[in-house]
Amino acid sequence: MRPELKGPDVVAHCPDCGGRSTFESQRNGKEHGYVLSEGSWQDPTTGATYGNRIYRLLRCASCGRGGLATTAGGGGHATILLAFSPVTMEPARLPDDAPKEVKAEFREAERCAAIGGWRAASAMLRSALEKTLTANGYDEAKLVQKIDAAAADTVITDARKRRAHDEVRVLGNDVLHDDWREVTEAEYELARMYTQRVIEDFYDSRAEVEAVLKAKGRVKVGGLHPAL
Repeated sequence: MRPELKGPDVVAHCPDCGGRSTFESQRNGKEHGYVLSEGSWQDPTTGATYGNRIYRLLRCASCGRGGLATTAGGGGHATILLAFSPVTMEPARLPDDAPKEVKAEFREAERCAAIGGWRAASAMLRSALEKTLTANGYDEAKLVQKIDAAAADTVITDARKRRAHDEVRVLGNDVLHDDWREVTEAEYELARMYTQRVIEDFYDSRAEVEAVLKAKGRVKVGGLHPAL
């Protein structure tokens, strides 16, 4: 979930706490401080003109980490949150057994998404998907073949195969190989969901998956791909 404005406070994922928390604008009735910008501000997306912008210091109610919220208000419009620091997004759950390289790639996608870098995030998710398959012995030349092979081995379902193709691989290919186009947050969220699901398919019940991979000659005894 993205940061949400709650009055003068912000509810957001705190990277120090590791969970969702309220970043408060005051403590014991005393404001942490703010700067009011002079002049009106026009939203470049909606065209709405706001009477002011406020840069407000905040503090995590749980651990005390500092934060900075930028809001726009006035001009007859409800106050909106323009930006929040620390730049963060609530991370998706990944299995403990997933390789560190896969986790790192997935988390980098989330960091890109936290600043609205949907194209970069989608490309990183495609990479995380491919790294997951490669780590499990799918050494086919192309990602499309790796996904199909994983479904043929019954490690992922046919439904998951279609989603991996449609929501992750194709989107990543659009970013990497095709002409520039806007990637939306909704497209990224679908790609993140199904990349996460494939990682879970391989690592949530690792012993059972390894048995299938060994039977298919994908991994050696001990669970490692021959190339690793």
